[in-house]
Amino acid sequence: MPHLSELLAKIPDEFKPLAALGIGAFMLVFLVLLHGTGLHGILVRRKRRELRLRAGRPLLIKGLLLFASTIFLMLALHIVGFMLWAYALRLMGLIPHVYDAIYFCANAYTTLGYGNVDLGAHWRNISPIIGISGLFTFAWTTSALVDVVASHNKLIGQLEEEREQEIRKRLTALKEKWDALNSTNASAAEPDKSSK
Repeated sequence: MPHLSELLAKIPDEFKPLAALGIGAFMLVFLVLLHGTGLHGILVRRKRRELRLRAGRPLLIKGLLLFASTIFLMLALHIVGFMLWAYALRLMGLIPHVYDAIYFCANAYTTLGYGNVDLGAHWRNISPIIGISGLFTFAWTTSALVDVVASHNKLIGQLEEEREQEIRKRLTALKEKWDALNSTNASAAEPDKSSK
């Protein structure tokens, strides 16, 4: 069975730009669907853990770790996106070295656009499509991130309030114990008036 790069080489040169658009469009749709699925999973995970945090002891550090892990997973999702582009370009034989493919795709995906790696005249239409996929996924992540930050701020506010209430309850309980101990000591120190 011939490699994908051999099949692509058989395409007449005048049709390669159209093939590049078709391959790019397929990859874009695939990656946006994958990104949406991954983002949904991250947000569901965050919501479940947030509900557990709200129901349990008010631990602020767990709230901060939840926020940090959510941001990290969102970043990882983007890294997976441009790595899949790099794998596809390498598989098609358009970029000979893996490190060059990763570098090229990371630059195109983030729309930086600088670099010394080129796909060649017939396949360069893929480069802007990689940029479009990055724009789509970054926009989607940004809209989700706005909700995550708002939810995080509410969670931290609630946890802080619950922690303060817990501290007040402990102080009140300690004061009651102290008062009870002082009243017991005071009544023991008083001489019995009925014996006089």
